Amino acid sequence: MPTGLRTFSTPPPIDGEALCAALDEIGRECADPGVRRAEVVRLLRATLDRGRADVRARLDAGAGGIETARLLAQLVDEIVVALHRFAVACLSPGEAPLAQSLSVVAVGGYGRGTMAPCSDIDLLFLKGSRSDAGVEPAIQVMLYTLWDVGFKVGHASRTVDECLRFAREDFTIRTSLLEARWVAGDQGLADALKRRFRREVVDGSGAEFVAAKLAERDARHSKAGASRYMVEPDVKEGKGGLRDLNTLFWIAQYLHPVDQPSELVRLQEFTRREVKAFVRAFDFLWATRCYMHFITRRPEERLTFDLQPEVARLMGYADATGALGETASVERFMRRYFLIAREVGVLTRIFCAKLEAEHAKQPQGLARLLPRRAPRQRELEDAFYEEAGRLNVRGEQAFAADPVRLIRIFKVADANNLDLHPDAFATVTRSLNLIGAKLRRDPAAARAFLDVLAFGQETFRTLTLMNEAGVLGRFLPEFGRIVGQMQFNMYHAYTTDEHTLRGVDVIAELAAGRLAKDHPLAVSVLPLVADREALFLAVLLHDTGKGGAPGGQSLAGARNARIACERLGLNPERVDTVAWLVEHHLLMSETAQKRDLGDPRTISAFARTVAEPERLRALAILTAADIRAVGPGVWNGWKGQLLRQLYMATEAVFRGGRPSDLGFESVDDVQQVLAASARKRLAAAHPEAAEAVRRWAGSMEDAYFVPFPARAQAQHFALVERAERDGAAASARLMADWNAVEITVAARDRRGLFADLAGAMAGLGANIVGARVYTSASGGALDVFSVQDSLGGPYGEGDARGLDRLLSALERAGRGEGAEPAPEAAPLGRAAAFAVAPRVVVDNDASDMATVVEVSGRDRPGLLQALARTFASAGLSVQSAHVESFGERAVDAFYLITADGLKLSDPHALSALKAALTAVLLEIEPAVERVRAKAAARAG
Repeated sequence: MPTGLRTFSTPPPIDGEALCAALDEIGRECADPGVRRAEVVRLLRATLDRGRADVRARLDAGAGGIETARLLAQLVDEIVVALHRFAVACLSPGEAPLAQSLSVVAVGGYGRGTMAPCSDIDLLFLKGSRSDAGVEPAIQVMLYTLWDVGFKVGHASRTVDECLRFAREDFTIRTSLLEARWVAGDQGLADALKRRFRREVVDGSGAEFVAAKLAERDARHSKAGASRYMVEPDVKEGKGGLRDLNTLFWIAQYLHPVDQPSELVRLQEFTRREVKAFVRAFDFLWATRCYMHFITRRPEERLTFDLQPEVARLMGYADATGALGETASVERFMRRYFLIAREVGVLTRIFCAKLEAEHAKQPQGLARLLPRRAPRQRELEDAFYEEAGRLNVRGEQAFAADPVRLIRIFKVADANNLDLHPDAFATVTRSLNLIGAKLRRDPAAARAFLDVLAFGQETFRTLTLMNEAGVLGRFLPEFGRIVGQMQFNMYHAYTTDEHTLRGVDVIAELAAGRLAKDHPLAVSVLPLVADREALFLAVLLHDTGKGGAPGGQSLAGARNARIACERLGLNPERVDTVAWLVEHHLLMSETAQKRDLGDPRTISAFARTVAEPERLRALAILTAADIRAVGPGVWNGWKGQLLRQLYMATEAVFRGGRPSDLGFESVDDVQQVLAASARKRLAAAHPEAAEAVRRWAGSMEDAYFVPFPARAQAQHFALVERAERDGAAASARLMADWNAVEITVAARDRRGLFADLAGAMAGLGANIVGARVYTSASGGALDVFSVQDSLGGPYGEGDARGLDRLLSALERAGRGEGAEPAPEAAPLGRAAAFAVAPRVVVDNDASDMATVVEVSGRDRPGLLQALARTFASAGLSVQSAHVESFGERAVDAFYLITADGLKLSDPHALSALKAALTAVLLEIEPAVERVRAKAAARAG
């Protein structure tokens, strides 16, 4: 039977013979069954704790992951062996038949001889054909004792014939028996099972086993996350994790009776380097998984954000003083993890190639992987040909003879809609040393690459294949620096390279006319972009400045883009275009989400930076792709409408919509004309209340009439009239395109009104994503909020009662009746893992009328309410608010004026405001430190 991945000469974590002797003594001294069982459980628990502590100490001292997993399995072996001996001795003292009628066999992961600290143990109680009457009681004694000790035990009690029958019917059982390992009892029974299993089940069934395991793998990937670059990966079940390696090893064991990865080198075309990579990946993933179990004291398989700092520290990714910084340590560790995950993918392809080569000559074959006869070949261009529906290359020397083929192979694969043959993929990975400075500057290589990038049929699939093979990062070293790079925050769902490739995929989808429902602007604008290659290069290179490069992400990315584009042979004008897009790739999203788009100064400043329509079109598409590629659910209608509003306003400027072009002196003149016209229309539309309408409209500031259509203005007037009767009034309007509900509140203006309204919303779980505040000369306030629920949908959609409760709460808050207290702090959970530095920036140039204050810090329930109360205490009124969350970080921008309606310009007042806002942001940090301290103590 297989005894695990490796055999170690290190001493076991406990003395098995001493444990047996101690159990024998309990059996002799304790006549009462209840007392005896309690003493056995106490002894085994203490033994287990002592053994795990010994294994943890060895891991901390530098033992490898495989060795640790093997020692943990050995620890369980000693306990099971001793317990079996104790059960037999108690139930049939001095008798042999019971011991000869039962074999205790480890199956599944335990049978493999590798375990994590909190893994389940899977036991097969193998009975002889004529079972002794004492067998079942012995099994019960073992099971009940193991459960009491704290093990989670999966078990079955069967004869050899039953095992074989079930194995033929169920691939899960077949796989578990493949790794069956005798532990205690009658070894002859276990040996008989092994012989008959190989002869009666395994022989001749390789094809169906391979097909079943690969289908099982695909289903598991779909459930755990189809990408191996998820930033909180499942170490056991996820793509690129331990289960993928186990699947390869299961297939190898099924087709070649090997017990250790090192024996795979016997298989032709598996190099020693590749076998070392197999063992290295196993070792790293096992060490990671064991630390996760040790830290959490439970079978935790997902490497969550809160675990990553502790695992990184324990695995040595910071120096003794912690000088690297926690974030840097985590990102180095996680990059190593993702490079290992990619290596697992490479090994999978190579292994499939080996299976195909080994079994192509066999009559029975391996289904789709192992054809019955030599596959038909179709000649393609150059040294490439199609074989069994995949692209292959004629020998490794083809790349040595012409290294450009290392790029062209992917162009040919894309043009013919073919995946790479595993042989070709393996040959590419073994030829990466041919990609050097000369090839990177070769015009033919550049042309082939740009054709794939900008004009490919399946751009994302092909670029992903290039990345998996290691070609993309070698050919574009700027991209290579972000391969496997993780951004340690809760906003990004993927590694930087995966995010980038998904951004390329978004643009390719837009170019194909898809995603029009979510991105009508981008789909309509993309055909107008003059330089498609520059756009695709910009998205491919937009994040290459991440990672602490001098000058910050944007400037470093622009430098990288210039270097890469010049090397690819682009002319200076196109190089400038790509570099500009990379440097300003955050400009449009930040302007749309953090600035008041109703303020003409915002549009004017943005238009000056963009300068020309071609850049505006390309930037709009790049921005949409960048946001959508962050992760599932990040893009929504609210962000789309903000970007469209900014785009249309800027495009109008480029079309000649400047005030001077229209005969006006300034934007204020434009507002005055629009407001005067709107006041007249509003009064004419309501002749029954014309005087009241004129009085209200005349009291409202000119800026109010620009963003709202006549219908909305009429509704606001009706709301104001109701507020004058009732003290406050609130209404809601669904904005489906914005993924939000617009809530308008009319009330008497007073200090703290905005804070009270924000508190009422926070108390009922409503998230404010945008707000505009208007005041009238008569002392009225009209606050217009864009509100979403916790899932990013319109608040109250499908819950009319919930929306009514919110409107009632807002009316009470508007009247100043029992302001809502700040909501209770939610458990910090994973968010406590992140260091979030508070930041307060004051800008008196962004608006002609207001001071813009941008506040950034750790997000939490009630934060907006606390910030608003700080403004009220400082005597400031909020004119508009723009609220956004990026994972654990909130980034809110406010347009503020003083009681006199002016900007806040006094240096002392500004300094005091910044200090007060910083204090609000830091209020939660003591709780964060307590959570982090507990986590560190738990990790040891």
